[in-house]
Amino acid sequence: MSAKIVGVEELSERSKQLRAAGKKLVATNGCFDLLHVGHVRYLQAARALGDLLAVGLNGDLSVRELKGKGRPITAERDRAEILASLQCVDLVTIFPGLRATEFIAASHPAIYVKGGDYSSETLNEEERTLLKEIGAEIRIIPFEAGYSTTRLLEQICKSGH
Repeated sequence: MSAKIVGVEELSERSKQLRAAGKKLVATNGCFDLLHVGHVRYLQAARALGDLLAVGLNGDLSVRELKGKGRPITAERDRAEILASLQCVDLVTIFPGLRATEFIAASHPAIYVKGGDYSSETLNEEERTLLKEIGAEIRIIPFEAGYSTTRLLEQICKSGH
């Protein structure tokens, strides 16, 4: 298991140390079920905004609730390990809930990033309020058109494999 994969308590501790050292932590979260080039480009762009990138990973139960039956395709520990293997990702924390509030509170990011399928207004209200309280800047990274896990799964089903 990668040293980059940490629990919420360790994430909180590391975040405090990074802030004390004057480092800018960028945070994002998502399901990252079948990693594709759209995800990689998004994570690289997020990392470029600061000194380190922390990724909050939706646990299996929340992915199922968000994406529906048959998801996730890849188990949470495997998804975490794949994310941790990326050079642009510094920390990965699996969170069980539908909302990323616990992850946001623990990471206490200077910048919080979401993909272009979101706007500041469509972010969950609880998450948005917490980000405002901790003084995090919210940045939306343009969506990579043509790349999605759902689309990949549809292509796989059509091909009969």
